[in-house]
Amino acid sequence: MKLAIFGYGNLGRGVECAAKQNPDMELIAVFTRRDPSSVHTLTGVPVYSASDIKSFKDQIDVLIICGGSATDLPALTPVLAEDFHVIDSFDTHANIPTHFSNVDKSAKESGHLALISAGWDPGLFSLNRLYASSVLPHGADYTFWGRGVSQGHSDAIRRIKGVKDARQYTVPIQEALDKVRSGQQPMLSTRQKHLRECYVVAEEGADLDRIENEIKTMPNYFSDYDTTVTFISEEELLRDHKELPHGGFVIRTGKTGVREEHTERIEYSLKLDSNPEFTGSVLVACARAILKMANRGETGCRTVFDIAPADLSPLSRDELLHSML
Repeated sequence: MKLAIFGYGNLGRGVECAAKQNPDMELIAVFTRRDPSSVHTLTGVPVYSASDIKSFKDQIDVLIICGGSATDLPALTPVLAEDFHVIDSFDTHANIPTHFSNVDKSAKESGHLALISAGWDPGLFSLNRLYASSVLPHGADYTFWGRGVSQGHSDAIRRIKGVKDARQYTVPIQEALDKVRSGQQPMLSTRQKHLRECYVVAEEGADLDRIENEIKTMPNYFSDYDTTVTFISEEELLRDHKELPHGGFVIRTGKTGVREEHTERIEYSLKLDSNPEFTGSVLVACARAILKMANRGETGCRTVFDIAPADLSPLSRDELLHSML
């Protein structure tokens, strides 16, 4: 299958690396809104201007859109779904229903298939929440992220006027995590589960008080959390914060038995050296599924809830039965 990438930042490079590991796929193009001559891919894939993408309509099976959730994907995904089967990693949880509706309309009208909010959360973690709550209906779900760099939150900070670069770390609060693992099923507010640590490189002469206030009051990103903002130099950022680790936990505790006398716990965890490379790997597996589904005549928008597990795999049904089941 022929893949292409729209947007070539950390996530785009992660998709490029993942595509190289899958022999049933070929990455044929990267599209950028920058000057193509200034973009050099890791594996030598040719780079084209975003304005040329329509001329590739008949050459691309699935287009993976690697943009930020704050402003890029709400605008890009519905437009690109007019001409391609597309995937994005939109991760602003509160706005997923609206984004789904916009993309669904565009994809249905054009006869294409789109997958939104793929990755590990939303994505793999979403699936684990669904599986666990279905198996243990009398229980409680908890999701903890980090400690790690959130690409979406870091991107949201970089959109603030006067910010040159930034890294945002999501940090689970250990006391809350311990209570959940003990089976207590505590009622935890958003603020009680996580801290957010922001390291910001400001442009020369920027109003630091304004930047800090805009970060801490940003809805859907920071306003519901205890957030620290530390201004550092560009050299410090490159020295101390160049890596992009992440991870987290999905935990559900529930009761079973006639008198619900037994406590059960399901826990799924990720520990990632590279958030964008892992996310890219999820997107590439989903691209395989989306093409299978599109070839069966499906159109409109989908999420990971709509993908049959077998469609993610390059293995045949017989191979899955023998090696996985």
